[in-house]
Amino acid sequence: MESSTVINILMVALILWFLVQRFVPTKGIKQITTLELKSELKKKDKQFIDVRTPHEYRSKHIKGFRNISLSELSQQANQLSKEKEVLVICQSGMRSTKASKILKKLGFKHITNIKGGMSTYH
Repeated sequence: MESSTVINILMVALILWFLVQRFVPTKGIKQITTLELKSELKKKDKQFIDVRTPHEYRSKHIKGFRNISLSELSQQANQLSKEKEVLVICQSGMRSTKASKILKKLGFKHITNIKGGMSTYH
């Protein structure tokens, strides 16, 4: 096998690995839709976190959600209970996925990411 073929195979494998890591849900993080969120909002034993910027949050947010922007989450996570479920939303689902992974690394056990974010909430 030529060395260029080996390099090409390794590059494709690396790209595939990166895509899988980026888009496959992290083990231990539940995924729900904004439609499923509506029934969760009635439950009082949960923590609802919106990780968008304060400006985005002020322009439109869901009642019951607390704003802790993604950039502040690591510093402010100690304000949340690790015992209660944390439901995380953003605008499209990308930042909430990152936030969910941060919470998991910080030792939170019950994390739910809201797929599609505010852009799919009606």
